[in-house]
Amino acid sequence: MTLRLPNTFVLLLSLLALIALATWVVPGGRFATELVNGKTLIVAGSFQPAEARPQGLTAFLTSPIKGFVEAALIIGFVLIVGGAFSVLQKTEAIDAMIKAVARAHRRSAFVRAAIIPGFVTLFSLGGASFGMAEEAIPFVLIFIPLALALRLDSLTGVAIPFVGSQVGFATAFLNPFNVGVAQGIAGVPMFSGLGYRVFCWAIATALTVGFLMWWAARIRRDPTLSPSYELDQERRRTLDLASFENFAGMTGRQRMVLWLFALTLVGMIVGVVGWGWYVEEIAALFLVMAVTVGVVARLSAEDIVAAFLQGARDLVATALVIALAKATVILMRDGQIIDTMLHALAPLVGSENPVFAAQKMFVIQSVINFFIHSGTGQAALTMPIMAPLSDLVGITRQTAVLAFQFGELTTTIIPTSGITVGVLALSGLKYGTWVRWMLPLQAAYLVMALVLLAIPALTQWS
Repeated sequence: MTLRLPNTFVLLLSLLALIALATWVVPGGRFATELVNGKTLIVAGSFQPAEARPQGLTAFLTSPIKGFVEAALIIGFVLIVGGAFSVLQKTEAIDAMIKAVARAHRRSAFVRAAIIPGFVTLFSLGGASFGMAEEAIPFVLIFIPLALALRLDSLTGVAIPFVGSQVGFATAFLNPFNVGVAQGIAGVPMFSGLGYRVFCWAIATALTVGFLMWWAARIRRDPTLSPSYELDQERRRTLDLASFENFAGMTGRQRMVLWLFALTLVGMIVGVVGWGWYVEEIAALFLVMAVTVGVVARLSAEDIVAAFLQGARDLVATALVIALAKATVILMRDGQIIDTMLHALAPLVGSENPVFAAQKMFVIQSVINFFIHSGTGQAALTMPIMAPLSDLVGITRQTAVLAFQFGELTTTIIPTSGITVGVLALSGLKYGTWVRWMLPLQAAYLVMALVLLAIPALTQWS
């Protein structure tokens, strides 16, 4: 019997209802906070019971619009970038690139062997260095048709940019949004422990590449084994396969458009790493790209605007899903149960064996990641508690930071993550289909994390 999970909207609304009910049962509580270097941090040991704030029917019904307001930046980012990519698609430069890669894939054994490892490593590096997360969402629009053209499936097309960037984020070594913040709060030198973190990143990336290579070989032998087979067949009917066979090469104008696109990506990396850009600046950059590539491709102003609006229109459902995901956090926060849940989880870390202590800290961070999936937010919330707690249970603060990072390995399957549900809504994949496909890789990540945490716990890595 096949496990069938509900539609993403039904799932999130059900989760909202359960959280609203939980606010009537779970006692309220709060930690004291202090402002350090412009960041609001929790004061360890300051938890106090607080007045319960049960969230009733009105709070439940208004939480989606509140989620829309609080997630306005990421929603606006998704709509603008989606519109920009629609203009990019209108130039047909992306289609030409896909056909060129598909042709090289047929003709070159090296390209066939390197395409998945190369792209996964590239996205993983993005997550590990400049914190690529939301930025991976629009790449789904490119890699699904590319995967189908290479006789793969939509699952592979989604996994290359999405899982690649997320596993890089969770095993990052230079990411200022999780490693930098967590180490600063824990009181260890910024970006210290680089060697072992790079080792962990390489292991996690290789594991992801290995799984996708195995899956690609399996699907090429028998495409019907893919859970997305029927969806892929529908999509292939809209692809002009004859044009792949008769493709003569890219035009000079198409090459220029692709260079502008590449320049945009380089600008995004430089902006994020060098100037601290976030979604507002990145969205503005893609807006400039949309206009520039439209002009270079000699599209009319009407065509540029129409393509942009169509791209944004296609992502309205994605915007609503992100709003619902944010609403789950709002209900927990307004009900004052987030700090209570964190306070209840923290004592569970204690153990006579430092290895078990580190591993339990990872498990707890994974649970917390279900509710608070912002790397910076989770670091600010948990590290003021986990860092001093690590001193008591016999592991180093550096290890505590690594356990916090590994907790984000579950981001690819949690329904409360706006990135995850946004990617799935954009791809057309059902949440249940995605989770069932990801379970073997997720189990491998779990084993990997437990093993990689044992080493620093035994060696007192500092």
